[in-house]
Amino acid sequence: MINRLISKIQETKAPIVVGLDPMMKFVPEHIRQAAFSECGETLEGAAEAIWQYNKGIVDAIYDLVPAVKPQIAMYEQFGIPGLLVFKRTVDYCREKGLVVIGDVKRGDIGSTSEAYAVGHLGKVQVGSSFCSGFNEDFVTVNPYLGSDGVKPFMKVCAEEKKGIFVLVKTSNPSSGELQDRLVREAGAEGGLGEVAEGFRPVYEIVGEQVAAWGAGCMPEKGNYSYVGAVVGATYPEQGRALRKIMPKTFILVPGYGAQGGKGADLVHFFNEDGLGAIINSSRGIIAAYQQEQYARFGEQGYKDAAREAVLAMREDIASALERACG
Repeated sequence: MINRLISKIQETKAPIVVGLDPMMKFVPEHIRQAAFSECGETLEGAAEAIWQYNKGIVDAIYDLVPAVKPQIAMYEQFGIPGLLVFKRTVDYCREKGLVVIGDVKRGDIGSTSEAYAVGHLGKVQVGSSFCSGFNEDFVTVNPYLGSDGVKPFMKVCAEEKKGIFVLVKTSNPSSGELQDRLVREAGAEGGLGEVAEGFRPVYEIVGEQVAAWGAGCMPEKGNYSYVGAVVGATYPEQGRALRKIMPKTFILVPGYGAQGGKGADLVHFFNEDGLGAIINSSRGIIAAYQQEQYARFGEQGYKDAAREAVLAMREDIASALERACG
């Protein structure tokens, strides 16, 4: 699946993933009212509104980008109807030829981790049949329970030819509370507060572990492992360091646009081959019509605004990479 993602990036010339993170405040009024008229102001009505909104976004951008990333929490808040729409969205995106990255951030141990992996990436046995659950192509994984939480995903990925993106340095403002902590390595001397030889930030140690996991998970052909990493666009210097630590790791980069990341900050996430990273934008695209520069489209034109935002993002990233390579 990692090679298919790379092929789609090369085909579209857009190392971009659109985050399908719907919130009711993003859904245009005419879509909400139509859904509520049909289903009432209920969880089912909310789910219908989300589905129609998602479908409009996907129809507008599927030919421009290689992948989408639905965030499962935005669907879970609407209970079972929301989860049904999550599944419906995954299936529709796959029908459109998009690679689907399930942003589920799962991480547990033993049989629990295995069940998460099977439910999202694999097949569960039901009698003599094997059935797919949500059936994403990739999922995000939290590594902080160690190898016990990650290896079940790696096993299912090997069986199903799918992939994962492991959280390494996330884009949120408080990520440094834990991820930037300096850790004393064996044989190091000095106080824990010193930035000295032998001390490493946690995110670098996690990055090294991801690279080690990935070394055993290379496809038969290709230069990138199907064990990827998540590194936020809002931390470009850390991204530069992690790119060196994980040369064969594909990096999913959230935080573009609404969280402050821009094309010029992102060049160090890529390798010299122009690959190695895919940049995520969520509300910067799906709610583009609410931004001043796209206000001319209005609520009725939310799909056109989303398409325009993708085109602008693609140009921004391409220009930044061209300047860096030039």
